[in-house]
Amino acid sequence: MTSSRNREARVAAETGPADGGRGAPRTLAEELRTRPDDALATLLRARPDLLSPVPNDLTQLATRAGTRASVVRAVERLDRFALQTAEALAVAPDPCPYETLRDLMTGTGDQPGPDDQPGSGGEPAGAASLPDGLRARIAEELPRAVATLRRQALVWGGDDKLRLVRTARELLTPSPGAPSPTGLGPTVQEATAGTSPGRLQELLATAGLPPTHDPVTAVAALAGLFGDRARMAALLAGAPEGALAVLAKLVWGPPYGEVSVAAPSPPVAWLLERGLLLPSGPRNVVLPREVALHLRGGRAHRAPEPLPPPLPPAAEHRPQAVDSTAAGQAFTALDTVEELMGQWETAAPQVLRAGGLSVRDLKRTAAALDVTEQTAAFWIELAYAAGLLASDGETDERYAPTPAYDDWLRLAPEERWAGLVSAWLAATRTAGLIGARDAKGRTLAALGPELDRSPAPEVRRRLLTLLAAVPSGASADADGLLARLRWERPPHRGAAPAVPAPSSPSGAGSVPGSASSASPGDDLRSRLARWTLTEAELLGVTGRGALSSHGRALLGLPPEGPAPAAAAAQPTTPAETATATANAARLLAPLLPEPLDHVLLQADLTAVAPGPLERPLAETLGVLAEVESKGGATVYRFTPASVRRALDAGRAADDLHTFLTAHSRTPVPQPLAYLIDDVARKHGHLRIGAASAYVRCDDEALLVEILADRRSAGLRLRRLAPTVLASQAPPDALLDGLRAMGYAPAAESAEGDVLITRAEAQRTPPRTAPTPVPDGPPRPDDTLLGAAVRAIRAGDLAATAPHKPVPAAAGTASGRLPRTTSADTLATMQAAALTGSAVWIGYVNADGAASQRVIAPVRVEGGFVTAYDHTADEVRTYPLHRITGVAELADEAG
Repeated sequence: MTSSRNREARVAAETGPADGGRGAPRTLAEELRTRPDDALATLLRARPDLLSPVPNDLTQLATRAGTRASVVRAVERLDRFALQTAEALAVAPDPCPYETLRDLMTGTGDQPGPDDQPGSGGEPAGAASLPDGLRARIAEELPRAVATLRRQALVWGGDDKLRLVRTARELLTPSPGAPSPTGLGPTVQEATAGTSPGRLQELLATAGLPPTHDPVTAVAALAGLFGDRARMAALLAGAPEGALAVLAKLVWGPPYGEVSVAAPSPPVAWLLERGLLLPSGPRNVVLPREVALHLRGGRAHRAPEPLPPPLPPAAEHRPQAVDSTAAGQAFTALDTVEELMGQWETAAPQVLRAGGLSVRDLKRTAAALDVTEQTAAFWIELAYAAGLLASDGETDERYAPTPAYDDWLRLAPEERWAGLVSAWLAATRTAGLIGARDAKGRTLAALGPELDRSPAPEVRRRLLTLLAAVPSGASADADGLLARLRWERPPHRGAAPAVPAPSSPSGAGSVPGSASSASPGDDLRSRLARWTLTEAELLGVTGRGALSSHGRALLGLPPEGPAPAAAAAQPTTPAETATATANAARLLAPLLPEPLDHVLLQADLTAVAPGPLERPLAETLGVLAEVESKGGATVYRFTPASVRRALDAGRAADDLHTFLTAHSRTPVPQPLAYLIDDVARKHGHLRIGAASAYVRCDDEALLVEILADRRSAGLRLRRLAPTVLASQAPPDALLDGLRAMGYAPAAESAEGDVLITRAEAQRTPPRTAPTPVPDGPPRPDDTLLGAAVRAIRAGDLAATAPHKPVPAAAGTASGRLPRTTSADTLATMQAAALTGSAVWIGYVNADGAASQRVIAPVRVEGGFVTAYDHTADEVRTYPLHRITGVAELADEAG
């Protein structure tokens, strides 16, 4: 069997003579054939969209790598310096020698003059050279940027002929509708398209150039003048006052200015007469690219950024203090989610018709949790992402906890936290968008549609990885983190106006800010990063702005030492994610406070919980008292209404006294005991049932008192018997009305028994957590990459293997597949099996799909041929009647 190394050598040998024996690839497909398997795997790993589906051969891979959608996706994932390198190649000659590219990035360094000011002595503005140190760093980092572009098949060719993929060149080349971040305009050839030959000759004469015989040579002569530094310096030395100031406004872009071409000012007229400015409309002029490059000292970018911004620590903390703070936040997160679920299991909010939670319900939830509406929206979305919350799917659809919430409650605290944080890291739903408006002007609601943002998981992981790059216990400045993220993935630049508005009356033309002047903090990734910093602090992943030890474990990083600053936030496999989550939970467990089994009762009818309470104690106390304040210690207040609520839930006065005595470290205060006894004595004295409703009481005087009370008029009571009143109001309204009047009635059943009123916990049917929306195709693993590369190599071998010419009468209309008779096919197969040679066949499978293959027949019998298939890299058996034809390989002839 032919090994992959032999196949590579064979392909390289076959593609060499195609270029006149020089061996230089003429197309991207030819260069891909010269790459080793690991380089192809690197390309497919960086651009996984090329694998959907697996290309048949390298020609198809190269074609797919040049499609606009794939190129846009690859360009969007370049770091700033690699993108600047690609932008420089887009304005460079095609092909571009490496030395030319280096000069475009560093500048020639021989053009002095103060930046942003008109030069003296005829020197142009804005042409100050870069510092020597920065030029050296650019020269050092440029090979890395070019290698990055090569690895991703955006650039191909040797250093003497660097070629940007055509689609990438079209995407990055400046145009009036899509200005380039370089700020450069069209070339002289592009700017003079449509200019009359006579006008071109006038420009040559005014610029001091000899006349030419045709427009092509005239344009070439102008471009040659603008590219000659010595002649350009001499030409600009004779510029009138104000001409260099006009050029200074356009040199760094945008290259378009507004001015009257028919009646320009003297400086603008001088520039137009020599082609240093060219008309782009009746009231617009453009600075040709060659002129701008001369004025810039040969640089394509005003501020090349070869290195990422540093991440200096903003504040230093003890790692123990960071972990303690983060653990406290983690416990608060668990308590908040439990409180949210407790609210919604008894008072489930309705689902809006368009989906999502109403603003009123969001405000009510925020007030119940004692947080802002934006923070409440985050906790709601987090519970939804973790599968703890969903809609019940009923006709009157409401949001309620799922059965998974009960399973979650039974876990240890650290495991519950790990479940929440894992859901947060992977979620694409973005709570920070809630309250904003979509493209149609509609407000985005919590739990509503259109909240998914695919980059969110990658931004979260990358930001936390950057926090791990600073020393343990240190926090990083938020602006510094955003600057690093913007360098690693520059924000998308929208198209700026091609023609700026007029401003100066001097006739010099006006140019507002550069093409890259848009605020970098408005892009989606920057907003996601800011939200991530806030959310990580709320969840206890970070503490005091620094990454905690369990936060580092969550990312799969070592517990000590800074992580590599350049380490990419790669998505992990499910097994790695589960291991990292378990390690994080293990580190968090000893930091969480132990639940307490007691409170401190005080004489002012309050109880202080000095820490988290055990769940049964917290649930009972939540019914018996009202939460007055939260924090490190929770304060509960006992009121007549709260005590009556406990009695309504089936507790007796003796039960309440026993409960408080058992769980208080201080004696039960006398005022609290009196309160319980007083409410219990009145509770149930009045009985309410359904008549519509009735009131029953053994104390006739009490019923007379109720009838005489003006506040009972709305209840429409009338006496049926000395001890019974009837009401036209429903029982629940009658209960609320009498309680508002200060009485303590109790509901009773038809049999006369007191009804115990406990809020029923609502649950939805089993629901699955929402599936994150992926940001493009999933990243392939090593097994898939290896199989894909082998398949592509084998398919390319079958497509490019030279074979003996097939007679025209026996070939197909396209000449792609061989066509031979059944007898010729059988004879050729038998001969190849005897000699052990490989042949080229056309094959049609059971689905009718035709393909070409290179096989080495081993046995031919019974209407079948058993052969080693080089295309599939395995032994297969083919029915002879499905083989369209066969041809011998040319390199195995004779």
